[in-house]
Amino acid sequence: MHNDRLVQTHAYLKQKILQLLPQQARLSTDIPGLMISRYDHDRPPESCFYHPMIAMVVQGHKRSMIGNQTFNYGQGQCMVVGVDLPGVFHISRATPKDPFISISIKLDKHIISQLLSEMAIKPDLATNKPTSAVVVSTATHQIIDTFLRLIELLEQPQSIGFIAPLLIKELHYYLLNSPLGQSLRFSNLKGANLKQIAKAINWLRNNYTQPLDVDTLLKLVNMSSSTFHRHFRQVTTLSPLQFQKQLRLYEAERLMLQEGKDVKSVAFQVGYESQSQFSREYKRQFGASPNNDMLKKRY
Repeated sequence: MHNDRLVQTHAYLKQKILQLLPQQARLSTDIPGLMISRYDHDRPPESCFYHPMIAMVVQGHKRSMIGNQTFNYGQGQCMVVGVDLPGVFHISRATPKDPFISISIKLDKHIISQLLSEMAIKPDLATNKPTSAVVVSTATHQIIDTFLRLIELLEQPQSIGFIAPLLIKELHYYLLNSPLGQSLRFSNLKGANLKQIAKAINWLRNNYTQPLDVDTLLKLVNMSSSTFHRHFRQVTTLSPLQFQKQLRLYEAERLMLQEGKDVKSVAFQVGYESQSQFSREYKRQFGASPNNDMLKKRY
């Protein structure tokens, strides 16, 4: 009976999203942070920046490359990201008959902190044992059902302001109480290493165009150099320098592809002092020189 209800809820969620997206599109809905996507064809790898979020594949297959890790997930599975991380995603096996469909929502650290203060935290979560900032698992019925009610709420725009915050808080609650909430529970515990690394990641995001200042990061997180580098790599799978390079290169790709800026100006805008160094690192990251990569991706 439970499985039948889960299948029915999932099928109805798919139906409602297809009604909202009769054609291929990415839609930021009237509910803040809630996005739905439909792709009718495969998409080549595309750079992005993952914020704390939960994304569920309603139909199809997706591959996300975050740091040095690859996550493959499909229908009925969710990916939860606990901290800001640069990444790449790839949509495969999508057709107009069987399009890729997904739903995602940004997570609110204030809601998470509030819920954790009201919930009884299990003893094993109160340790500083490192954990992954990214988790992939099968969505629970409660999570799918809450996503469905959020989608249905879009049909009642006059109620969104009052009902949406309640449903979003409910979704956070179910997430924190599921295997998907592991990194979120850990990263929001006072003194947890992941929370300190999140501070460092946020600092790097805001200062990626500047030369890497490890001493400032160490003071910010109040860690020794060896402890910081060990935990940073455990969370991101990258060193701080590699992380900064990815931030610079993904932003450079966006500036050239979406804003049409030239290689030289972009190189200096994202923090490189040498255009040749920028081109070498860009080719190492994306497999082609900046100019050749833009020609391939635009056409």
